Amino acid sequence: MDAKDLLLEEHNRVHSAAVGGDKMSMAERTFGGLTDEQMRVRPREDLNSLAWLMWHISRAEDVFANLLISGRDQVLDGGWSGRLKITRPDFGIGMTKPEVGDLSAKIDIAALRDYRDAVGRRTREIVGAFGPGDWKGEIEASAVEKAAALGCFGTRAEGMVKAFGGRPRSAVIPAILIMHSAGHMGEAATVRTTGGFGSGV
Repeated sequence: MDAKDLLLEEHNRVHSAAVGGDKMSMAERTFGGLTDEQMRVRPREDLNSLAWLMWHISRAEDVFANLLISGRDQVLDGGWSGRLKITRPDFGIGMTKPEVGDLSAKIDIAALRDYRDAVGRRTREIVGAFGPGDWKGEIEASAVEKAAALGCFGTRAEGMVKAFGGRPRSAVIPAILIMHSAGHMGEAATVRTTGGFGSGV
């Protein structure tokens, strides 16, 4: 198994069965079997909703896989803002608690699930076409600056440009496409438990 195959196998685990075919993936256990109302609940003020978490990891993967890693347009640009009923272009870093609550209440949950799947499929297309040279080199500063200009980093644009411009591609690719999502799914387990929704399928 080479690096590409390993990344795609691990990527399955942070996406729905519709994307990776794994009916017992971490994503299925995290976001599966829940009503729209349960997805919106914030059991405590210091916890994000499951809807917010799904939106956040989806937007981060979309921004990084497309704008920063492959130089493509975002999946979001294909008319998704209207479907999601969310106009903000960022992925939530620096959001206030009221903003988290507002997004959780307004976002269209069915569209969010579809967007998450669309982002996952695009990522698999990108990584599936990787050759050995695609792991090498650094994230181009110009790509990070473009994402910042599009509003993808919200109020944290300056810090994100400094943090990711010049970072090794081989480090950023698994960190954002897998580990970032997995980490927030751990957070989501706390939300499910605290909210009384169980531990997933």
